[in-house]
Amino acid sequence: MAAFPFSAIVGQDDLKRALLLASVDPGIGGVLAFGDRGTGKSTAIRALAALLPDVPLSDDPVLNESGRFGGAFKPAPVVDLPLGATEDRVVGALDLEAALVRGEKRFQLGLLADAHNGFLYIDEVNLLEDHLVDVLLDVAASGENVVEREGLSIRHAARFVLVGSGNPEEGDLRPQLLDRFGLAIDVRTPTEIAQRLDIITRRDAFETDREGFAKKWRRKDAALRNRIVEARERIGAIDIPESALTDMARLCVALGTDGLRGELTLMRAARADAALNGDESVSRKNVRAVATAALRHRLRKAAGDDVDAGARVARAVAEILDD
Repeated sequence: MAAFPFSAIVGQDDLKRALLLASVDPGIGGVLAFGDRGTGKSTAIRALAALLPDVPLSDDPVLNESGRFGGAFKPAPVVDLPLGATEDRVVGALDLEAALVRGEKRFQLGLLADAHNGFLYIDEVNLLEDHLVDVLLDVAASGENVVEREGLSIRHAARFVLVGSGNPEEGDLRPQLLDRFGLAIDVRTPTEIAQRLDIITRRDAFETDREGFAKKWRRKDAALRNRIVEARERIGAIDIPESALTDMARLCVALGTDGLRGELTLMRAARADAALNGDESVSRKNVRAVATAALRHRLRKAAGDDVDAGARVARAVAEILDD
């Protein structure tokens, strides 16, 4: 069944940019989209699958146990991790059918293996059980999934872009997991009448004729896919001048971010933005475009400070980058 086309999504420019940046450079560290219900967060994330360049089967822990696939490719996976999933379903477990019927000890790989070289999506990520959060933190840090079950010891690559969405009214995210997301987006219900009408009109057209609607937007989605491919090819040649690095450091110092992860994420995101836009080097334009998403979730909240984190970043950007 056809998914809603990424190019047809109205508004949500910050979320769409963040997902494209993570597609260009998975090392950015994933995307967190928090905000109002019914604003298209899940739609945008699932629509991303059609834009992702294919990945080699030779690096697939599920399909390539013997390396027999050579130069073949498959679509990049976008895998849903449901809240009710068991730990065995996520990390993998003994294949019970093989054990009971044939007496064989065979390991059945889980969702982490399915998501390798792609995206792992968790809706309502702030409601995820703590033991699964711990698993994700371990795998995200190492890029490997190590499982020991019933005398079997399995180790396989599990490198994926973690994407989470949720409603902050339902609870906060554990700080350790929050810190693992490279970019964080605040998604709000649109207030412009024209935009709201455009959203509901397109959604109705999609529900009426999914295949026809998807075909109408196929060319624009293909153009976006080509932009991602070209950006991946050129990102290694993007220059990051010392002046841009100084701007990033000044921003992080002014905002009091902990550690250096903010600057590293800001650097990678700005470079990916430059690559996506065909720029030869990172400029203040690129830093401005990604600063709020890269830094908003890394700020310390001072007692009595009711200023929105995004507004604090925007104010610092105005003071430092517009001087």
